[in-house]
Amino acid sequence: SNDMAKITVLYFAGASTATGRYEDTVTLPMTPFPLSSLASHLNSLYPGTGLDKVLATSTWSVNEEMVYEPATCHLKGGEEVAIIPPVSGG
Repeated sequence: SNDMAKITVLYFAGASTATGRYEDTVTLPMTPFPLSSLASHLNSLYPGTGLDKVLATSTWSVNEEMVYEPATCHLKGGEEVAIIPPVSGG
């Protein structure tokens, strides 16, 4: 089918501060969509919020599993993707 695939994006800490959201439904431009391209896609949805700086230092999880090599992970739609900013002390 040509339905655009959607994913759920969960924002934590600085990511939720930047976007003003905790959760978002994001339509993928194409599938399969490389997780490594998701940051720039989200930045285009929230320009000028500082989200880009948060994503640059964040790690990703997909369906509650950490992804350490985003280029090897491709989203097909229906996934839950969490943005996990670095844990800062203090």
